[in-house]
Amino acid sequence: MKLIIAVVQDKDSNRLRNEFIKANIGATRLSTSGGFLKSGNTTYMVGIADDRVQEVLDIIHETSRTRQQFMTPQVNLDAEDTTASYPVEVQVGGATVFVVPVDQFHQF
Repeated sequence: MKLIIAVVQDKDSNRLRNEFIKANIGATRLSTSGGFLKSGNTTYMVGIADDRVQEVLDIIHETSRTRQQFMTPQVNLDAEDTTASYPVEVQVGGATVFVVPVDQFHQF
């Protein structure tokens, strides 16, 4: 048995949840926030048999898209460079996934 922890962007969260339901995959959904852009994320925890791990990974891969987004870097007021900050384009989205072995699983 494995525990899959997948952090996805909120924009992809509902599609992923619907695909999990279609595939009869139980998941626990947690609202989280990202560190870099401080944007909304959703973390899914999925306990799954070893032979279904690739199926879950494929679903996550198919439903979690990367996209481009503009952000304005924070201005460092201590720096001597006083040029204005211009928006920069960054890649966001996709999924960060961890697959962890599970020694025991109990459901009470």
